[in-house]
Amino acid sequence: MPHITPGEGDILLIIDVQNDFCDGGALAVPDGDAVVPAINRLAGEFPHMAMTQDWHPSDHLSFASAHPGKKPFETILLPYGEQVLWPDHCVQDSDGAAFHRALDLPRVELIVRKGFRRAIDSYSAFFENDRRTPTGLAGYLRDRTIDRIFFCGLATDFCVSFTAVDAHKAGFEAVLIDPACRAIDRDGSLAAARVAMADAGVITASMSDFGL
Repeated sequence: MPHITPGEGDILLIIDVQNDFCDGGALAVPDGDAVVPAINRLAGEFPHMAMTQDWHPSDHLSFASAHPGKKPFETILLPYGEQVLWPDHCVQDSDGAAFHRALDLPRVELIVRKGFRRAIDSYSAFFENDRRTPTGLAGYLRDRTIDRIFFCGLATDFCVSFTAVDAHKAGFEAVLIDPACRAIDRDGSLAAARVAMADAGVITASMSDFGL
């Protein structure tokens, strides 16, 4: 890509950089803490920023603990389709749900909470996992005349990629800042996510594209 200079039509969307997804967390993404300094550096380049926050009730149906006899990372069928079962994580008002304490993002304009409905999970910041229930993010961005979204955070192969693909489908230009993301990468999930993003038209950028 040519050198990127974010303008008024651009926003940095920071996905789920929360304690439970970082080192020592209940669902830690390998090397997850490494995204924090990269995101802090990127923050100075953008006039607009928003964040997402996983925000589950304690008995969320995506938790393996809600299904006796099931273990984390098994897959089950729920009314909206296949669902990976996760360790309990990002429970509302818990320390695990809090943003990483080293993030320095005082100019964030919006926080979108995901997964707060007990019966349905939400990877994408645009839709619940039924792929029909909108979060309202697309309307907010259009009202703000945003047309290009830059993505960073956790995890590349789940919430980041689902959000980026949905952004492009919704008519936004979608750019993944790869060095500011980390993946869970189970059973080929990262490779599959990269294919899905490329097929959807998501562009990939590096830190050097911003002169960083």
